[in-house]
Amino acid sequence: MMKIMPVDQFNAEAFKTPPIQTGNEIEAAVDAIIQNVRQKGDAALIEYAEKFDKVKIDAVTVSEAEIEEAFAACDDAFLNTLRQARDNIEAFHKRQVRNSFVVTEEGGKVLGQRVIPLKRVGLYVPGGTAPLSSSVLMNAVPPKIAGVKEIIIATPPGKDGKIHPAILCAAKIAGVTQIIKAGGAQAIAALAYGTESVPRVDKIVGPGNVYVATAKRRVYGLVDIDMIAGPSEILVLADGKSDPAFVAADLLSQAEHDKVASAILVTDSMELAQKVQAEVERQLQLLPRQEIARISIENNGKIVVVHDLSQGVEIANLIAPEHLEICVDDPFAYLGQIESAGSVFLGRNAPEALGDYWAGPNHTLPTSGTARFSSPLSVDDFVKKSQFIYYSREALEQAKDQIVAFAKAESLNGHANSVAIRFGESAV
Repeated sequence: MMKIMPVDQFNAEAFKTPPIQTGNEIEAAVDAIIQNVRQKGDAALIEYAEKFDKVKIDAVTVSEAEIEEAFAACDDAFLNTLRQARDNIEAFHKRQVRNSFVVTEEGGKVLGQRVIPLKRVGLYVPGGTAPLSSSVLMNAVPPKIAGVKEIIIATPPGKDGKIHPAILCAAKIAGVTQIIKAGGAQAIAALAYGTESVPRVDKIVGPGNVYVATAKRRVYGLVDIDMIAGPSEILVLADGKSDPAFVAADLLSQAEHDKVASAILVTDSMELAQKVQAEVERQLQLLPRQEIARISIENNGKIVVVHDLSQGVEIANLIAPEHLEICVDDPFAYLGQIESAGSVFLGRNAPEALGDYWAGPNHTLPTSGTARFSSPLSVDDFVKKSQFIYYSREALEQAKDQIVAFAKAESLNGHANSVAIRFGESAV
């Protein structure tokens, strides 16, 4: 049962879901996997598929025939849903595109910045009981818009040696260029170092288990990564007019993700708190993933009763949740007060699932309180920026004395001399 507590018992640190923790045993296992993939390439991936996924695969890369088979297996209504969701995600993310710029100043100065897409990115899609085709769209559409030419998905095969049809269809619809049958740390190693079938990428994004998270930490620096994702989180800020059935359903939508997921209600109404507590218990009985959701609710489900919603906003900012719902009549009155949240869902008709699947903003979000300083996945994550400077001789001469003086103030006479020497002077 969800625990109800008054605000004076609130402790922000206790409410934050911890990031994925690793130990020496896991780190040693991941290091061994990475080294084996580096040495044996595709052969190691095939070995690990048999060892961890309990399946024999003949080839690492998904064939076009398998993709065609997947489209035949999915009904047209679902395919159309995937396409519409992709269109919504594209429409939102196209607004994030940054342009290069050039500034031409008097005296022969040209300054600028180039926005350059990454050449190749890798997207990790977890296996398990739920085929996360929505994650495929959310992770693949932004790099496509950014101009990335090669987008490679790594995801573990099922017991039949195939990838779930929903994953393959979503990948094709989103513009993915290659799909490999590999999960866990071995997939991260293949993307980071390359194999005979898997080209080395510039960046790896996507959530995974503790082995995936550890591998991403290990290869960071060789490649870029998005984040080390923690358990899923939702915080619902609701007034006393909220429907307890709606609030309970929204809390459970995250609790069913994982046993360590976090579902929190902050409300100014003790009556609502008690009704939601009872409604969560009722709805738990109906969920196919009841066992997972119940453990999440028992361990991490909390209800905080505050004096007013302004105090509730303060709590939300302290927790910095992955998902924040503001269930009031005028949610825009509170939006400007929200300083730290991955994605904010406004009003009584914006359940978190709307963002997971349909609306367009990305659902790959900062967790474990990292919304204090990080952002949702975006087009920006798949580009790099390069600056350029041009000065004519006349422009450099005008700035010469200031640059030389600045460099000497830092005791870097070689810097100073690189300017002075161009004008027949010496700074050393």
